[in-house]
Amino acid sequence: MNVAVAVAGGGWAGCAAAVAAAQAGADVVLIERANLLLGTGLVGGIMNNNGRFTAARELASMGGDFLLDVIDQMTLHRRINFPGHLHASLYDVAKIESKVRAALTDLGIHVMLESRVTGVAMDGRRITHLVLADGSRISANAFVDATGTAGPQGNCARINGSCVMCILRCPAFGPRVSIASKAGAREISGSIFEAMSGSCKLEKKSLSAWFARNLEEKGVLVVPVPRYIARLDRSAPKACQQYSLPEFYDNIVLLDTGHAKLMAPFFPLDCLRMIPGFEHAVFHDPYAGGRGNSIRYTIITPHDQTLKVEDVDNLFCAGEKVGLLVGHTEALCTGSLAGHNAVRYSIGQKLLAIPASLAIGDLIIFIEQSLRTSAGFLNKYTFAGGVYFRRMYDTGLYTTDIRRIDQRVKAAGMDGIFNRKLVPHKPGTGLFI
Repeated sequence: MNVAVAVAGGGWAGCAAAVAAAQAGADVVLIERANLLLGTGLVGGIMNNNGRFTAARELASMGGDFLLDVIDQMTLHRRINFPGHLHASLYDVAKIESKVRAALTDLGIHVMLESRVTGVAMDGRRITHLVLADGSRISANAFVDATGTAGPQGNCARINGSCVMCILRCPAFGPRVSIASKAGAREISGSIFEAMSGSCKLEKKSLSAWFARNLEEKGVLVVPVPRYIARLDRSAPKACQQYSLPEFYDNIVLLDTGHAKLMAPFFPLDCLRMIPGFEHAVFHDPYAGGRGNSIRYTIITPHDQTLKVEDVDNLFCAGEKVGLLVGHTEALCTGSLAGHNAVRYSIGQKLLAIPASLAIGDLIIFIEQSLRTSAGFLNKYTFAGGVYFRRMYDTGLYTTDIRRIDQRVKAAGMDGIFNRKLVPHKPGTGLFI
């Protein structure tokens, strides 16, 4: 029996979905509109902070450690603390993509870059194939929509006044296209939950030598903002609500991810250069980082606890499309589940739902329940902070005790589940192009 899975969107969620499907025995194609994988993971870089430590360890114990191991190899700093966050790791955003791409290729995943999906073909409630901008078609038994929620340019221009030239590079590679929407699924959109990416990147060499040296040595640098400089980003609709603490407005918080990660949605360049040590500061992402940032969370894809999209029988969703979900770890977790279930669907097995006894399962359930209320649309959901991390803390799900986490995964019957082959795999026999 041969099974083919097609994943649209090559961010962390899409990469995790592709890996999970390949490990389950499917032929996998990963389709990315840009010329680089990882999307916002190219400028993110934060892992293991707060409850993300718990979730990442759960994922590893469940057999989803393939990409976590790649990230670990590219990690610059471990167990660092910054305002409101403990035991964080920072990976090198400049080197991570090539490492991930090579790892996916070694796993037998067919990676298609600069390949933009523009349409789908349907047979009733099932997708038969994706249509690319060049007219080619990608067939598969099941599909994963990991196309994200950022952009396109019109949304950014509506809030920023123009495109701010972020790492997603819509002007060069075209806007995001929702597979679920093209397939006729009902999706939720609205300005009430739109938000601005929560950080910028500065060229490290543009900082003072003392700042750059200390940042590389310690991984974090906190610089007080003079009182005569007004922080215009205080009112920005910030995607990363876990970084909306007073310390992030009273100070400039920098993290070393290869670049200098500035933990603010934007900072007017003239004001930034008034601060000692930043006299020559230059933005790396977005290039117009003094004016705003990329706009995300423009759409939500309704789904069940297995991440199967409502209204489409053979489509699963992952990452931000799951619903106001923030972070790389969150993307890896949902991507792993979506890719795994795409294979289960293809062979007629019962779809996997992760139980609430694990933080990963509890988060998916919590989001689904929260978004049934109007108040739920006002929050963003992450293991690292905000309303969900408080829930992790209160319920005892948050822990850094690795043995305890592994025991919890085993008790739930989930140990190694993402690393189990569900179908015999015969390379090159899928249904792709």
